[in-house]
Amino acid sequence: MAQPLRPPSPGRAAALLGLLVLGALVGVAGALVQPAWFPGGLLLALAGEAGTVLGAARLTRSRSGGIAVAAGWMITVVLLTVSRPEGDFLFAAGSGSYLFLLGGIAVAVICATFGPGKQPDGGPARLRK
Repeated sequence: MAQPLRPPSPGRAAALLGLLVLGALVGVAGALVQPAWFPGGLLLALAGEAGTVLGAARLTRSRSGGIAVAAGWMITVVLLTVSRPEGDFLFAAGSGSYLFLLGGIAVAVICATFGPGKQPDGGPARLRK
């Protein structure tokens, strides 16, 4: 049976906000590591992102934790790609930067969907028809 959506408890909302900030930090760290040791840095940055997203989903026992980390990562990385008025930018126009951006988005979406979904209350057996 479908139940109406309820807002999260204050503790859960604070946890999700913390995970959003954690995703932003992982995005900044990955942006700095991936060009330093190409291709090892790229693989390390994507593995760190995948581990953080999966860990957050398992920690919160729902997909919302993984989605919060993935959202923080995506927002941060997209904001880091924008050039500043002074002409400074963090990402060079190379294949490694595009692989980090597009591969990171794919990793975030894939790992966020691996989180456990909501299950109806009751035993693990199939529901009656």
